[in-house]
Amino acid sequence: MWRIGLRGATAVGGTPMVDGAGPVGRTRVMVGGAGMRGSAGRLVLAFLVGLVGAVTLATPAWAHGADAPDGTDYRSEVTEVTPAPPGLTVRTIEAGARLELINRTGRTIEVLGYSGEPYLEVRPEGVFENVNSPATYLNRTLAGDTVPPTNADPAVAPSWRLIADEPVARWHDQRTQWLGSGLPRQAQADPSREHRIREWAVPLRDGSGTVQVRGTLDWVPPPSPLMWWAVSLLTAAMVAFLGLAFRPAAAAAVAQPTAAAGDTDPGTHPVGRVGTVVLAVVAALGGVGAVVFAVAREIDAGSTSLGAMLQGLLTAQTWAVLAGLGALAAAGYALARRPAADFALALAGSCLALFAGVANAAVFHRAIAPVPWPATWARLLIALMIVTGAGVGLAGVLRLRATGRGEAGAATEEAATPVSAGWRVATNSDPAEQPDA
Repeated sequence: MWRIGLRGATAVGGTPMVDGAGPVGRTRVMVGGAGMRGSAGRLVLAFLVGLVGAVTLATPAWAHGADAPDGTDYRSEVTEVTPAPPGLTVRTIEAGARLELINRTGRTIEVLGYSGEPYLEVRPEGVFENVNSPATYLNRTLAGDTVPPTNADPAVAPSWRLIADEPVARWHDQRTQWLGSGLPRQAQADPSREHRIREWAVPLRDGSGTVQVRGTLDWVPPPSPLMWWAVSLLTAAMVAFLGLAFRPAAAAAVAQPTAAAGDTDPGTHPVGRVGTVVLAVVAALGGVGAVVFAVAREIDAGSTSLGAMLQGLLTAQTWAVLAGLGALAAAGYALARRPAADFALALAGSCLALFAGVANAAVFHRAIAPVPWPATWARLLIALMIVTGAGVGLAGVLRLRATGRGEAGAATEEAATPVSAGWRVATNSDPAEQPDA
């Protein structure tokens, strides 16, 4: 009785077997690594398609967020508070979508509604709203489309309800916004330059005196999104090219038969390792950019304390923060020479591009961005996230496919190796290799 093996595979009897799959004439080669990586690549592609669908369906909700728009072409700014009581601060936040009033005067400051009725009282112990003021309901959304209830009558005596424990009020105010259905008349006549739409005023009451918060509303020409998208996608394609330029060793072994037969781990082979390091660094840059942009949005939303900042990041900027942290984690995972690093980079890159980049890409075609810096810096950050996320995601998929094909090709070549080159024959005279009775 004979026991025959080829490079670790064995067969019992007179018929040679490869990986226990059947006779040599009809060999079926099982390639575990290639199957796993091929499945991983397909999983990333399916996940990417699903995310694109989710982003597409969710876009209207993001674009019409009541609290913080992703961008606007209207610049609303506070120019003066007259007279200005010491300790009273008023400014616009969230790209001009809200007014913020901070009262450190030690007295009650009252905000008047659209009919001159009491609307808000900012007291030292907190903020109270008048449930009988129509402004209480009209100001709940940026569009001002909430229908006030029948009890909302500016002529009725105020009924106060506590809404905040700090003397800081933030609200939408239609007097500071453009609520028209189309462009202002001035912008229609000449859309190539800025236009002053109007000057506005919001009245306050400080004891028996009146305070006026004055400001301006301007229309600003939006940028062309075409250039930003073209540069972002072209650069992302260049990053994705790293997936081919730095091929995993298993794929290179097929193209270059002289490569070491056992050198099939893209994380340890010099060429594959360089590609992994480069993609990890790029992913880390995108992850940092996502977290920075999320923090900037919270600063523009009025967050000044660490607690308020963390609360905003965990509630209003959840997906962008998670995508950024995921990219940083995937970068560290890849740099630590972990298995399936390409899969981690592909998945994290896809999430970064969609949830942190595409989700905030309104700044490409809006003049005013919801950050405390010039809008150009916001666009550069978003472009960075799209470039790094899409580039790393696609590069990871390409590397997964290349590795899978390389291992499949190597296994096919091994199966086609002549019997005389690799078979080892042992007889029953060897006690260590005698089959069981």
